[in-house]
Amino acid sequence: MTAPEAFFRKELVLELRNVSKMMEAEKNLEKKIYYFSAAYGIMSRHYRYVFSKEILLSELVLNASYVTLNERLTMLKSGNSTVLMDEHVFVKIQGGLLELANAFEEKKPVQSALESILTEAFSVSGPGNYLKEKGMLNI
Repeated sequence: MTAPEAFFRKELVLELRNVSKMMEAEKNLEKKIYYFSAAYGIMSRHYRYVFSKEILLSELVLNASYVTLNERLTMLKSGNSTVLMDEHVFVKIQGGLLELANAFEEKKPVQSALESILTEAFSVSGPGNYLKEKGMLNI
């Protein structure tokens, strides 16, 4: 690994852990989602300096998860309470961010961490919640 690769990977790991910590400390759902957006932001910045397919995949999954969470928040704020978001969703996402940080730090596969984050975000979408209520989506 080159010096730039090592530097950016270290920064990436630190930022993912920081995002998880800030989300954990925050009680406001909107602010939790705001902090979560920094996770895909660091991925986007990272691959512009040191490209890797894992970073690109991570950015796409984290961005899609952010969009899903933000869409649900918008619906809740408009009065649509058919699907709720609770703290459990964010606890799982925070854990997924830590798992992702560890995977990058240890140069291990990132798929499990990304699946965990994406599945939690999907669970607050209409289809995801429906599958959860049917017992098909166990989280």
